[in-house]
Amino acid sequence: MSNDVFPPASGRKRRLKRAVLIMLFLFLLLAAAGAAGAYYVWQSASEPADAESEEEVNISIPLGSSLSSISQTLEDNGIVKNATLFKYYVKYKGEGDFQAGEYVLSPSMAPDDIMASLKEGRVIGSANGALAIPEGYQLTQIAEVIAAETDRSADAVLAVLNDEAFLKKMMANHPALVTEAVMDKNIRYPLEGYLYPATYYIDDPTKTVEEIAEEMIAKTDEIVQGYSEQIKASGMTVHDFLTFSSLVEEEATGKTDRKKIASVFYNRMKINMPLQTDPTVLYAHGQHKDRVLYEDLKVDSPYNTYRVKGLTPGPIGNSGIDSMEAVLAPEQTEFLYFLASPAGDVYYSKTLDEHNKLKAKYITNNQ
Repeated sequence: MSNDVFPPASGRKRRLKRAVLIMLFLFLLLAAAGAAGAYYVWQSASEPADAESEEEVNISIPLGSSLSSISQTLEDNGIVKNATLFKYYVKYKGEGDFQAGEYVLSPSMAPDDIMASLKEGRVIGSANGALAIPEGYQLTQIAEVIAAETDRSADAVLAVLNDEAFLKKMMANHPALVTEAVMDKNIRYPLEGYLYPATYYIDDPTKTVEEIAEEMIAKTDEIVQGYSEQIKASGMTVHDFLTFSSLVEEEATGKTDRKKIASVFYNRMKINMPLQTDPTVLYAHGQHKDRVLYEDLKVDSPYNTYRVKGLTPGPIGNSGIDSMEAVLAPEQTEFLYFLASPAGDVYYSKTLDEHNKLKAKYITNNQ
């Protein structure tokens, strides 16, 4: 047999050595490229979305917003380049104690400046006579915005909004909208959910709280009347409709499909299952918390949907058109559960077992 079949050992060693060197070189090349890419991405995260921009954008940060939803809102409005990068940059900087409110931000702002603004929690309230009420705002927050415009205290504004004489006047002026249902003894604030989220222009400095509030109520009346036939066909009262819409609004995030959220609530009510939605627990406690704990679920309140089945006695905040339409035209699903991951993505499931697995994967393992 010829010896050519098996090359000399020295030749094999040289080829093996050469192959190892090539692999090592490629590895180092990839590592260098990865490090350069990571540096570029991180450098990008610390820079403005558009340093040359002169645009100013009104940004609403609702009460209870997570860092993920805030980051997504900033990306959606062009204030930051990438929501995920901004979120991790905030965490790296040890920040994140952001305040709900109305802000004017620009794509030319560096992320550090954006974080500083959000930490201050300055509610603009009115600019050039404009009074901005974001979707999802609760009556106490709206009272604070009105107070800033009218030079009254928030408590004084709230007293007007809860005044029985004013309520009866609204019932007389807007009978299709404001009904006896708002006077239910279990309702915390009769006009909660009845002041439509929009921007209102206060051109007369002598305008009273009653006049400002009625303008908001009239806007809600106008919007709801546009859906009157659909509401009637659904079998809901207008009060139930606004209540249901508020639950969807308070659960919604930037990436949430409101029609699926509404579907989950409908499916639960069909089988007499409690809605078990955390925003109602926070409303029952009357305070904001980043996380709802097991102990919080025990609060004895008609607003606690972990203990009381069906809708809450009344709305837990105002709602926009997207949430209203989701209630009237929900997606047809069999989902009974949903959860939002730290990244803001929402996952739906049909069974508790599926829900717990998703929770373990996206929530528990990331804490």
